[in-house]
Amino acid sequence: MTTLPPTTLVLGGARSGKSAYAESLFGGASALYLATGQALDGEMAERIDHHRRRRGLGWSTLEEPLDLADSLDNVLRPDRPVLVDCLTMWISNLMHAGRDLDRALDHLCQVLAEPAGPVVLVSNEVGMGLVPDTSLGRQFRDHQGRVNQRVAQIARRVVFVAAGLPLVLKEQA
Repeated sequence: MTTLPPTTLVLGGARSGKSAYAESLFGGASALYLATGQALDGEMAERIDHHRRRRGLGWSTLEEPLDLADSLDNVLRPDRPVLVDCLTMWISNLMHAGRDLDRALDHLCQVLAEPAGPVVLVSNEVGMGLVPDTSLGRQFRDHQGRVNQRVAQIARRVVFVAAGLPLVLKEQA
């Protein structure tokens, strides 16, 4: 594994290859996968299973759909990097649970400002497509854009993945 910066944000569209790229950053090292998705239906259960099979057995998994900042803060340590996949599901979970997104984002940004170990976060870039035709869809898109901007400001490295190809948007020593 190459040395990871304290925070890396990997962005991309649906099925862009962002999760596989993020996983590749760990180079087979012992890592923790902090999953925000929930298998609430058969299609989502299949997606989760696909991710598990692709990662293989070398990963530990912690599922945390809502309290991401606290969980991340509790598990980060210098000798074990963490992959958070993904911020998009976390936002959706918070919205459905009626949680205060601004407060949750502030808390996450506090943890990411000085993480106790390397963390890679995956998030969807949803603002490049069609404008959602529902108010809830537009609210989600707007929240997602704000979360991506805030995390990208903190992250030392930001990578955009399209068609499985990474493009480094930001690299800070």
